[in-house]
Amino acid sequence: MITPERLSDLHKDILKEIGNIGAGHAATALSGLVNKAIDMHVPSVKLARFHEVTDLVGGEETVVAATFLRVTGDAPGNMFFILTIDEAVSYLKDLTGDNRIDEESILACDMTRSALQETGNILAGSYLSSFSDFTGLHLSPSVPHLTVDMAGAILSAGLVEMSQVSDYAIIIDTQLKESEGERTGIDGHFLLLPDPDSFEKIFYSLGVPLDE
Repeated sequence: MITPERLSDLHKDILKEIGNIGAGHAATALSGLVNKAIDMHVPSVKLARFHEVTDLVGGEETVVAATFLRVTGDAPGNMFFILTIDEAVSYLKDLTGDNRIDEESILACDMTRSALQETGNILAGSYLSSFSDFTGLHLSPSVPHLTVDMAGAILSAGLVEMSQVSDYAIIIDTQLKESEGERTGIDGHFLLLPDPDSFEKIFYSLGVPLDE
């Protein structure tokens, strides 16, 4: 088993390239959903202590709408598509054309919750498809689950597997933003957290030695 602390710069570059490829497909899928050009920002691969992971999305107490998916198959892990509440409201207005949507809608309306879940499902499917093409690994997303809560509570659940072997997590973080005009709600974080055993399988599939 390889833990995050053992990853070399080469390993991180490979994970970053995987993130780039997956994010490109996810950005294309999101552009189609909202009928706007969406850019991906170059994914970052971070080795972070668990309490630092939440800083990526504004801190432990930031309330977010997160779509969680369990990745199953040859290299399991967890995947999150995270929007702050303001970003989620703005995104849903863009997606549905309904300007009455507000924070309460995200919590109480089945339609808006389904829209966010389906968005996470489409993005994850696009991301994992390109990931599979690149590595030759079979990967599938679970049924998406939407949670609205503080970022600390949501992300800690995704770190359970990793916490059994390490104090750190390796995070492939991708930002998706609208490419032009004023800032809108499409400013999401797409996080991929491979399980500890998955690193070895990913690098093995690409012919990269673990001790590089």
